[in-house]
Amino acid sequence: MNSEKKLKVFGICGSPKKGATDYIVLEALKYANEKYNAQTEYFSAMGKKMNFCIHCDYCIREKKGCIHKDDLQEVYEKLKWADAIIIGTPVYQGMISGQTKVIMDRCRALAAQDLHFILNKPGAAFAVGGDRIGGQEPSIQAILNFYIINEAIPVGGGSFGANLGGTFWSKDKGAQGAKEDEEGLKSMRKTMNRLIKLASILNKENSNVI
Repeated sequence: MNSEKKLKVFGICGSPKKGATDYIVLEALKYANEKYNAQTEYFSAMGKKMNFCIHCDYCIREKKGCIHKDDLQEVYEKLKWADAIIIGTPVYQGMISGQTKVIMDRCRALAAQDLHFILNKPGAAFAVGGDRIGGQEPSIQAILNFYIINEAIPVGGGSFGANLGGTFWSKDKGAQGAKEDEEGLKSMRKTMNRLIKLASILNKENSNVI
């Protein structure tokens, strides 16, 4: 991509351990950097202090962010920074991980400060399951719902292999299982192509407006 301004892509891994989801999100960021010369940042839930949203409404009353001053402050800053967003989750009980849900729930504090904090930013979703059909699509849909609610633009990979986003089957072999899932990697690449191209179009339009 011969652009004067590098696109900024932020990847979030909602897994509590270093494994398949970590591998997938990092591979997506690597792909964005190598193919499109994108600038990338990464956040992993592994080992992070992330308190539950307790619906205390501090963020609504004070407009000063979240009452919890924990590791999610990094996510807040990077979401504002990014031109495009990736959220990857492992599949637990047919749905997103608890860590992924906490990250999304806690963005209420950002919305309370600025309702348009990710307005028109393209967002993609990846999900990895130990079973071939284990809840990957419902998990991706939950992430896409987060984008829609917060005015971002949900991006899938298109028909024939990556409809809603990147879907992986790890066969419960961790990163090695994800690495061996060539169909999953194809779905990731298709999704990333659409994500980066849309972000590029939007950036050019915004530059013309300015």
